[in-house]
Amino acid sequence: MKELKEEYRRKLLNDLIDTCKTYLTTVDEEMIAKAFRLAYEAHINNFRASGEPYFLHPYEVALIIAREMPLDDISVVAALLHDVVEDTDFSLEFISKEISPEVAEIVNGVTKISGVFTGHEITQAENYRKLLLSLVKDIRVILVKFADRLHNMRTLEFVPPQKQRRIAQETLDIYAPFANRFGLGRVKWELEDLSFKYLNHPEYDRIAKKIKDKRREREAYITKFSKPIEQKLSEHGLKYEIGGRAKHIFSIYKKMIVQNTTFENIYDLLAIRIILESNDPNECYYVLGVINQLYKPIADRFKDYISIPKKNNYQSIHNTVIGPGGRLVEVQIRTRKMHEIAERGVAAHWKYKENFVQTDSALEEWINWVRDIFENVSKSEAPKELLASFKLNLYQDEIYVFTPKGDLKRLPKKATPVDFAFEIHSRVGFNCIGAKVNGKIVPLNTILHSGDQVDIITSKNQKPNRSWLQFVQTHKAKANIRKYLNQEEQKIVQTGKEIWEKRLKKSKKVFEKDEMNRLVRKLKFDNHNQFYTAIAHNKLDLNEIIEPSEIKEEKPAPELEYENFAELARTSSNKGILVEDEYKGIDYIFAKCCNPIPGDPIVGYITIGEGMKIHRRDCKNLIHMVKTNEEKLVQVKWAEDKGGYFVAGINIRGDDKPGLLSYISNSITSYRNTNIKAINISAQDSTFTGTVTVYVADLEHLSRLIERLKKNKDIFSAERFDSSHSQH
Repeated sequence: MKELKEEYRRKLLNDLIDTCKTYLTTVDEEMIAKAFRLAYEAHINNFRASGEPYFLHPYEVALIIAREMPLDDISVVAALLHDVVEDTDFSLEFISKEISPEVAEIVNGVTKISGVFTGHEITQAENYRKLLLSLVKDIRVILVKFADRLHNMRTLEFVPPQKQRRIAQETLDIYAPFANRFGLGRVKWELEDLSFKYLNHPEYDRIAKKIKDKRREREAYITKFSKPIEQKLSEHGLKYEIGGRAKHIFSIYKKMIVQNTTFENIYDLLAIRIILESNDPNECYYVLGVINQLYKPIADRFKDYISIPKKNNYQSIHNTVIGPGGRLVEVQIRTRKMHEIAERGVAAHWKYKENFVQTDSALEEWINWVRDIFENVSKSEAPKELLASFKLNLYQDEIYVFTPKGDLKRLPKKATPVDFAFEIHSRVGFNCIGAKVNGKIVPLNTILHSGDQVDIITSKNQKPNRSWLQFVQTHKAKANIRKYLNQEEQKIVQTGKEIWEKRLKKSKKVFEKDEMNRLVRKLKFDNHNQFYTAIAHNKLDLNEIIEPSEIKEEKPAPELEYENFAELARTSSNKGILVEDEYKGIDYIFAKCCNPIPGDPIVGYITIGEGMKIHRRDCKNLIHMVKTNEEKLVQVKWAEDKGGYFVAGINIRGDDKPGLLSYISNSITSYRNTNIKAINISAQDSTFTGTVTVYVADLEHLSRLIERLKKNKDIFSAERFDSSHSQH
């Protein structure tokens, strides 16, 4: 590929500067020329899929900024350089020094958000925070990004089909709705139509052909319809522009799908737009009155977006009337300023205000909307949840609800009083205990509707409830609720940790990191936080964990006494202990600290005066003793006794539901004809606890019974009856 000839480059630069002079209020020709040369040099060896020099892409993006989103010369220069840092060896510091720090800041923002809008899984919530920072520092960042995507869509024909579909889908899912939120109506329509062209080409061509075929007929009707309006407006001395409003292909397609109808029925609704050169909104209502005298209006199709603008600051009157021949015609009435804001969004503010970020309250309002999406994102928030909230805010239609004083609040459809409360203030959301909608007390999950007047009832004692996450709609509400719940969980963990550390200090014990890890695993917790939470809720016996007793002083009810239970288990199976030859005949007893029963991995420990004690291999007391007396260990095992059974216990806790005892009994006896020795159950309030004593062949037999019991959703827990674990 050959580089662009110098004469052609000079023509491109002159065309760009001429365009800037036509549409911008101030033009720094020297800075634009310098950026032009830098961009050309940076991309001189790069080419696009079309075969064209890559430089033509940033050049076209700069033209879009100058002509279609007329901002300022800084934006044009940033557009020329927007890919330089990402794709070449030039640094931000170089751009800042050679061009301007302001341009470097915008280029940095565009580079940061390059990977944010993607149809694929978002992997880092941090990317969203970078986007927010870019928006807060300079709104021009996002506009350069829109211009970049718009040019990419206009040249999408040169990339492979699979990539075309991916980029088109991404544009339809993210860029188009986001452009709409920024008030960039013209950009939004073009992005949608171009995306549709590559996602459903046959349908796109079919609708485009039908529009073309009906064009003359439509134009003739619009001329006939407009003539009496033009006459009346001219009589009243108004300055205006009137014309047919172009129908967008994707918009027609969406209406055909949603309304399940044909092109002819959709396209039968004709449309005109009247743009008043005056910036007095009252003239719009005056024109509305003139039209309603000429043609009969359809009352339920009237929309006044001047009194209540859309959140992206869109303002216009929409009115539908019955024209000649009984055909429906939609009439849009707006001022020139309203029209430019509808078409160019934030870009139009550049024309009407200076330093608009500080002075334009309407613009501030929707910049705050963007900020709301991101500001409460905690680093722990799952990317999926964040993306879902982000898309929710992009796509949902709005409702308008009022405070008792009549202040207007915009919320997404299906919003609830809790969403409304957080919209007022996070503290109001936290303490929201009830709500009155139109004077009547309603549940907090009530769906609000446009026109509702909402009065929030608060209480200092009320705190956010996890169930609120099931019905709140706004990201602000969800983020605040999650943040509060996470903080409360951390407080509980900290409380448990402090109790544990005080108890250790009192006992003069130290648990090293490895010991703590083993303890947490042994107690069947997934992590240390769960362990500390259990302590805070008083679910663990710390005395037994820190200083396991050789003799259990606290005696439970006779039928649940573990010593008797373990002894019965040993004698009922007629199993003995086999030891190494040199220790045969030595007396042995079973250690009461861990109560081994047949099937447990065991080991012997020689004691002075008491012979040999049989411990479970994972007995905590044994582990401490062998640190200094490993030589006292004796290898032992249970005597084989095929076909024998031993007694085992299962602790059960659950919801006290009718028929549950029958379920427990059937679950056990239907597996390998298991016999039940005893069932001891007690209920308090709506919860039951108890122990089932059964005859099992081995530990695997016992494990299978426990698994069967756990399958019932009304059983909270089922675990082996074990004195060393019975407290949690």
